[in-house]
Amino acid sequence: MLNIKFYGTRGNIPVAEKDYMEYGGNTTCIRLYQSDNNRYVILDAGTGIRKLGEDLMKEKDLQEDIHVVFTHFHSDHIQGFPFFAPAYKEGQTINVLALGKDREINDLRHIFSTQMIKEYFPIGMNQMGANINFLYKKEDLFEHLGSFAIARLHDHPGGCMSYRFERNGKIIVVCTDIEYKYGIDEESIRFAKDADLLIHDAHFTDEELQERRGYGHSSHSQAMELAEKAGVKQLIMTHHHPDHNDEMLREIEKKCQERMPNCLLAKEGMEVDV
Repeated sequence: MLNIKFYGTRGNIPVAEKDYMEYGGNTTCIRLYQSDNNRYVILDAGTGIRKLGEDLMKEKDLQEDIHVVFTHFHSDHIQGFPFFAPAYKEGQTINVLALGKDREINDLRHIFSTQMIKEYFPIGMNQMGANINFLYKKEDLFEHLGSFAIARLHDHPGGCMSYRFERNGKIIVVCTDIEYKYGIDEESIRFAKDADLLIHDAHFTDEELQERRGYGHSSHSQAMELAEKAGVKQLIMTHHHPDHNDEMLREIEKKCQERMPNCLLAKEGMEVDV
């Protein structure tokens, strides 16, 4: 069994107003748990990773190495990393994985350490305590995650990765921060084909999308279209726009479920078993 928990569901910037608490105000962070081997894989390190780190530190037998897999490095996907408690634990190993060989990313450490220089943060990365490995080659992904994860580059400013996680006959596909400039493409359909769960970017409404071409995001309708064409069993839409409050998201979710009953909008703290 794979268990998925959403620790951050917001895009661009965290929000803290009272009208945003139902669906969540923290930026992107998703935890995958493999029950058969008691292992965690973390996807992205938005502000939601702070609470995830606190939860992990409560584990009696915290796994020796934690894998944090990144889709890309925009601030809303890395800004929580300095607040990830296991990274300060002596003897802990944190493996930061992100395919970068074909994306002109040669120094992952620099990306993360820059946001922790003294002008921005009181503690430098070299003071964190854990052994942090920065891995960016395709062979690193396979070495650490085996056939569990398959990745592909999709359209987003600066580049972004989709991930397909397969284990014990179950498939989870994560496509966040993705734009379809020419409509839903065949490669995306093949990548999401027959997934038990598709977690997909739904940052814009259809109306907003028309005005924000080139921003690198999708609409709720596009997420549903991909799910329908790929034969996905369940769809969860995430990366909510910071201007979309709970009332608006409830209405969007209701309309989406009229078209696709087995779809949801992600809520912070939501757990799903596959």
